[in-house]
Amino acid sequence: MIHKVLQRYWRYSRGLTLGAQGVVLDRSDNNVLLIRHTYRAGWHFPGGGVERGETAEDAMSRELREEAGIEIEGSPELFGLYANHLLFPGDHIALFVVRTWRQPQIPAANHEIAEQGFFPLDALPAETSPPTRLRLEEIRGLRPRAAHWSVP
Repeated sequence: MIHKVLQRYWRYSRGLTLGAQGVVLDRSDNNVLLIRHTYRAGWHFPGGGVERGETAEDAMSRELREEAGIEIEGSPELFGLYANHLLFPGDHIALFVVRTWRQPQIPAANHEIAEQGFFPLDALPAETSPPTRLRLEEIRGLRPRAAHWSVP
């Protein structure tokens, strides 16, 4: 609960906040890694906030390691920068596509991550968040890239 209160304070007290998320695709580009958090509904890409002194890529890499045990090999592709003003004014999300990686160990569920898994792009869990579905359609070339993370 304290974490949620502090998170809201930080978001509203800063003029701009930045998050970074990673779209981890398997080697065939047919399966995507999704995370189910303990504190919000649905399936999402792994990621989190960019901390002071970090680049967006460093933050995304750290979050992938912490949340899913994914270690990036090679350079991820910065796919887009999205405004996320629907929930938090001034928030943006840097979205990276990760195609070369390894997962030496899958972390156990914890207070933040309920579960994780790779899912076929054509058979995502029903609870996959709408923005996650939209970003996957953009990456696959099925729709043009949007400027906003969520549809207002």
